[in-house]
Amino acid sequence: MIPSIDLTDFLSNDPIKKEAFVQALGSAYQDIGFVALKGHLLQDDVSRELYEQSKAFFALPDSIKRNYEIPGLAGQRGYTSFGKEHAKGRNEGDLKEFWHFGQSVTAGQNAEEVYPENVFVKELPLFNHYGVLAYKQLEETGKYMLRAIALFLKLDEFYFDDKILNGNSILRPIHYPPITAEPKTAVRAAEHEDINLITLLMGASADGLQVLNKQNEWVSITALPDQLVVNVGDMLQRLTNNVLKSTTHRVVNPPREQWSNSRFSIPFFLHPRSEMRLDALPQCVSEANPVKEEPISAGEYLTQRLKEIGLK
Repeated sequence: MIPSIDLTDFLSNDPIKKEAFVQALGSAYQDIGFVALKGHLLQDDVSRELYEQSKAFFALPDSIKRNYEIPGLAGQRGYTSFGKEHAKGRNEGDLKEFWHFGQSVTAGQNAEEVYPENVFVKELPLFNHYGVLAYKQLEETGKYMLRAIALFLKLDEFYFDDKILNGNSILRPIHYPPITAEPKTAVRAAEHEDINLITLLMGASADGLQVLNKQNEWVSITALPDQLVVNVGDMLQRLTNNVLKSTTHRVVNPPREQWSNSRFSIPFFLHPRSEMRLDALPQCVSEANPVKEEPISAGEYLTQRLKEIGLK
């Protein structure tokens, strides 16, 4: 089991509860890199409706879905068809198709970032509506998680706030279709680490998510319906010089008797703005833990990783 924590403790006016949340989160992220989060800001009805709308979208004919696959965007908005993305170091595509909702920069926020427009599905207006709503609620939840992480790292509580304002975050509804033939080596999602700062996963519709623990064993994890699974990404691991762990995880194929079932999953990949530096924090560097990675910006790192996974 991964540790379970309650965001209402952090949001309370009780300094003892808040500090206990910070320490529990930091300890879990040093150890396995994953927590189950209760008390988050994603409303139940928004989560439920987005899953229903996502199922409706992926049930559309391929001829309609491909209208929303936008050339030249490296899959950063709209639809990405089956098998296009693969894990770093693999050539075989994962057994999935997915959609991307991205940041909507509000006029007057003086954002230097220029993002592609979100793609809206005219056949399913509620898909767009609930996608944007879920994006905002998960982004807000992520902001508070990063405040807790900042306190654990002995940074100012609001260290990440301006770095994620209008950040390059992505909400990704995923469909893993039924498996119709014996896969050679492909799995629904091969072992990988996430690129971003943190990932917030809305409860998946079927088992299959596994994380690699310190004993090099694959451990299955599922969140309760009212929880999010929140894990460290490579950008945060890089920033903290490996003090916080970006744990390897995968989505395995189900037993043969369940091949006919689809799996749906909706992760929110919380990214900073492109100019954020990912250079190791001074307090995470010591004689025992020297600097492990070259200096780089979040934007440069994202471009490098998108090439490695076949999207750019």
